[in-house]
Amino acid sequence: MAVELYEHQKEAIEKLKNGNILVGGVGSGKSRTGLGYYYKACGGKIQVNGEGGFSPFKKPMDLYIITTARKRDCKEWEVECAPFLLSTNREESVCGVGVIIDSWNNIEKYASVKDAFFLFDEQRVIGSGAWVKAFLKIAKNNQWILLSATPGDTWLDYVPAFIANGFYKNRTEFIRSHVVYSNFSKFPKIDHYIATPLLARLRDSIIVNMRYEKRTIAHDKNVPVPFDREMFNTVMIKRWNIYDKCPVKDVGELCYLMRRVVNSDPRRIDILDQLLELHPKSIVFYNFNYERDLLLELAKEKNIPVAQWNGHKHEQIPKTNNWMYIVQYAAGAEGWNCIETDTIIFFSQNYSYKATIQAAGRIDRLNTPFSDLYYFYLRSNSMIDLAIQKAFDNKRDFNENRFMAA
Repeated sequence: MAVELYEHQKEAIEKLKNGNILVGGVGSGKSRTGLGYYYKACGGKIQVNGEGGFSPFKKPMDLYIITTARKRDCKEWEVECAPFLLSTNREESVCGVGVIIDSWNNIEKYASVKDAFFLFDEQRVIGSGAWVKAFLKIAKNNQWILLSATPGDTWLDYVPAFIANGFYKNRTEFIRSHVVYSNFSKFPKIDHYIATPLLARLRDSIIVNMRYEKRTIAHDKNVPVPFDREMFNTVMIKRWNIYDKCPVKDVGELCYLMRRVVNSDPRRIDILDQLLELHPKSIVFYNFNYERDLLLELAKEKNIPVAQWNGHKHEQIPKTNNWMYIVQYAAGAEGWNCIETDTIIFFSQNYSYKATIQAAGRIDRLNTPFSDLYYFYLRSNSMIDLAIQKAFDNKRDFNENRFMAA
C-alpha cells in the first residue's frame, strides 16, 4: 500500500526538525505529514504515491500520539497510521514499533518515557499547568513535533515550545526578558512585550508552515433571522427568567436566556427549512439540547432523514439522497470528516472562535470532491448575536463578562 502525499506535505516533511511546530489549516493533512516525518526521524523510507518502497527503520522509536479525547475515541489516528504500516498492535506494526494513542488528559502518564517519538496533535501546551510540565519532561528525553492549526495568539502561548527548544530556562526567564506589566491594574496584566524581533525569529525558527493553494472556495453567508424583541427585553432589561418564572441569578444565566430566546424562535426553524430545501444534504451545528429538540421536530415533521453526533450519539450519515446531520459543537467540532456534502449550517453561534473554525473544517478536506463549499450562519440583530459575531470577526472568543461590562 502506497502513502498518498501532496507536494506541500512532502515539502513540509523535508523541512521539519525535532521540536518544530507543523502549522496547517484544518483539513490540510497535518496528521499524514506528521507520520511521514516520524518515518524520516526513524531513518525509514516510505512508498509515496506508488514510488519506491517501505524500508526498515535504522533507528526505530515507539510512537506516542497525544491528541484530543474525541480523536482517540473515534480511532481517527488508527486510520491515518494504517497506510504507513503502523498499528497499535506491536506485532502488526512496521519494525515492531509500538504505537500508543492517548488524550491530553492523560499526558502525565507518559512523563517518564524516554527515547521515543511524540506527536502532539491539536497542541494544548499553553500556560504553566500540569500538561505543560509533563510536556517539558517528555520533550527533554524524546524526539517530538507539534501539530497545530492555531499555534498561538500571544507570545506567552509560545513559551512552553520555546523552553522545550532550549531558548529559555523557564517561564520566569522569559517573563523577565520580554514582559512588561501594566502599572494601572489590580491584577497582573500584560501591557506590552519587549524585544519582539527576537521573539519573531525564535518563533519562525521552529514553525513549519504547510503552504498550499486550496482548490476549495468557501462561501460564507450571513442569514438574517428575526427574534422576539419583547421576550428578549424582558430577559435583558427586567432580568427575568421567562422559562422558570424567577429572577435571573447571574451573568452566565442572563446570556444563556438571551441566546435561548433568540435561538428558539420558530422563525429560525422556518428559515432553516428553506435552506434545507436548497441544500438537501446539510450538516447543522447547534449548541444546546433545546436546539437539538427543535431540529429533530423539524426532521420528523418534514420527513427528513436525520442522524446525530453529540455527547451520547455518534451516528453515521444516512445513505439517502437527502439528510440532515445535526452536530453539537462541543462534541463534534473536530475529530471527524465528511466529503459527502458541500454545506454546513450554523443554526446558532458558538462562543469559541477556534471551535467554529474547526467545525467549518469538517467538510473542507483535501479529498473533497467539491470545489465550492457553503457556510450559512443564522444570526439575528439582537445584542447577544451581534456581540458574538463581533468577537468572531476579530478572531476572539466571546466573553460574557466583557459583554455585560460594555
